[in-house]
Amino acid sequence: MSTMTDQSIPRAAWLQLAAAIVLFGLTWPAMKIGLMAGSPIWLAASRAAMSALTAFALMATLGRLAWPKRADWPVVLSVGGLQLSCFFALANLGIQSVPAGRSGVLAYTAILWMVPLSLLVGEKVGRHALAGVALGVAGIVVLSDPWRFDWHDHQIVMGHAWLLLAGFTWALAMLHTRRHRWRGTPLDALPWQMTVATVLLLPLAAIAEPHGHLDLDRWEFWAAVIYNGALAGPAGTWAAVSVARALPPITGALGMLGVPMVGIASSVFLVSEPISLPLAAGAALVIAGIATVILDRR
Repeated sequence: MSTMTDQSIPRAAWLQLAAAIVLFGLTWPAMKIGLMAGSPIWLAASRAAMSALTAFALMATLGRLAWPKRADWPVVLSVGGLQLSCFFALANLGIQSVPAGRSGVLAYTAILWMVPLSLLVGEKVGRHALAGVALGVAGIVVLSDPWRFDWHDHQIVMGHAWLLLAGFTWALAMLHTRRHRWRGTPLDALPWQMTVATVLLLPLAAIAEPHGHLDLDRWEFWAAVIYNGALAGPAGTWAAVSVARALPPITGALGMLGVPMVGIASSVFLVSEPISLPLAAGAALVIAGIATVILDRR
């Protein structure tokens, strides 16, 4: 069996990988900015609705807009419900009280959650993956800066919990997607998954945030919704799917570890969040742990 070498990989694939990393990394400061003009779950619903509209337009332009295959509907529902609606809502709830750079790293722990979930469904997990989880947990501890963490501040405690839970719901969807045999393609399912997220988030926002708000007259709202909903969501996903087809799986997965690093760096410039020693050290440990888990699956 032939293997893909750097020489055989088109330059466009590397550019698409870079685009996906930047697009997804910038979503974290964009979310922080958006929360200046909206409550968390209403903002998540707006993001999902904008993503759905853009994804439908994108697929129609590509001539690929079609009703999903019947066998693909379970994964459409699980991704729409867990990876999109739950993740959007939980990430927004968490980032309210946690810095954007740190939030991106905590939510990116989905790969670490995959290890215990894989064990639960009877999949074989190597020692390197377990070591990677241990590294990641150590990174989460360092990242939270336990020496100065205010355990009496309910908002800060819950902020960290919401972000870790966001990573967990993403991991659940990833586990289902990995075990699913597609009849269509993940890209073709994108507008329908975004629609599922919108349909779930709108009533959730009405129930959970009856006095919530969206300040439509503020630029922060439109900047966040247009960037995260119309650009980073559909365009970033299209780039990521293209990368998955063009690059070896390990290369693509390791490359996407640049997402939380871009989130940290961009938060310095966009929302004036400093890079502290616990943030740098904790993020390095978490990313090293995720890389170890990924490499264990070679």
